Amino acid sequence: MQESPKLTLDDFKKASSNQELLKIIREKNIPFDKVERRLFYEEELRNLQIELVKLQQWIANNKMRVAIIFEGRDAAGKGGNIRRFTEHLNPRAMNVVALTKPTEIERGQWYFRRYIKEMPNSGEIVFFDRSWYNRAVVEPVMGFCTETQYQNFMVQVSEFEHMMYEDGLVLIKFWFSISKDEQLARFNARIATPLKRWKYSPVDRKSQELWDKYTHYKEQMYSRTHTSYSPWITIKANDKKLARLESIRYVLSQFNYEGKDKASTILFPDPNVVMRYYRSSKQID
Repeated sequence: MQESPKLTLDDFKKASSNQELLKIIREKNIPFDKVERRLFYEEELRNLQIELVKLQQWIANNKMRVAIIFEGRDAAGKGGNIRRFTEHLNPRAMNVVALTKPTEIERGQWYFRRYIKEMPNSGEIVFFDRSWYNRAVVEPVMGFCTETQYQNFMVQVSEFEHMMYEDGLVLIKFWFSISKDEQLARFNARIATPLKRWKYSPVDRKSQELWDKYTHYKEQMYSRTHTSYSPWITIKANDKKLARLESIRYVLSQFNYEGKDKASTILFPDPNVVMRYYRSSKQID
């Protein structure tokens, strides 16, 4: 029987980059689809993160204010996406906001007040791991707000965002979309992994049971808060790694920053993964 081709130590020594290693593997006809996908992902992520560093510097130099909100069902990958966005950014010019439940004092205040305090300063990017849109979906589904509070929010939110738009703040709204089966698989993975078990909360436990109710409120949110000045951008997120790459591409595509023309990779997102909200009778979540 003919022995299967293998990589040798000399092969690794000869390869000075992932691309050269891939070339050697192809020449030897070694099957490696999974490895190739991983290497492609890591190379693309690195190239895109280089562009994010350039973008952040340009935003700081031009004293812009940028807020990016990450919404989606539980286990949709919001936190993982934010970590890839921020991994190499200057912490002095960016912030990640993941607010806990409001205090007794905050519950007596105007709903948006606690979020206004977290908005970006001049030259800063702020990433919201969940946002004021908790009141559009999670809170009414779980009974954490009254019907009056919900309706007041739905009336006020677009005006709130329009005021920020007129004041020059750039707001990007992401919704990470996953299927019910994928959510269940991710919950099971969290339970089975000691280092991830803390991520599984009582709210998560009800997510599958209340799936259709979440869908109803998500659709209400989309139809009533998707505007020309503040559109919803949907990311198909069943493939975590693809969602990370394409959401970064989308953000980069929205700015004409210095050095963009020298990028080592494509900066326009895949329209099969990233799209503006549109009304469709068939959606995965």
